[in-house]
Amino acid sequence: QVRLVESGGGSVQPGGSLRLSCKASGMITSVWNICNIEWYRQSPGEERELVATMSRGDNTDYADSVKGRFTIIRDNARKTVFLQMNSLKPEDTAVYYCHVIQTPPYASRDYWGQGTQVTVSS
Repeated sequence: QVRLVESGGGSVQPGGSLRLSCKASGMITSVWNICNIEWYRQSPGEERELVATMSRGDNTDYADSVKGRFTIIRDNARKTVFLQMNSLKPEDTAVYYCHVIQTPPYASRDYWGQGTQVTVSS
């Protein structure tokens, strides 16, 4: 059974940095290597927002609100994806979720991490 475990959240002052991790278990390496990967976040009372994506070809894209501050990084050897967050702002406060999507030729399935809280406050 595939499981995604997130870590790295916490509290930080504005301008600080955090590095979130999302590690997959129970997934064959060849499947992981061509997954599309996304990071979402959700604040209380708000809809879940797509923050960053990395395609199976390692193309990346970011929401305008985080462009230039966040970086999505993939480590296939460890089946882990990271979200490096720099110059954090109070409006970045949210629960962050990783989302991994299998791509052809493998079955169309997707998986979510459990979420990790990020709080940016002085």
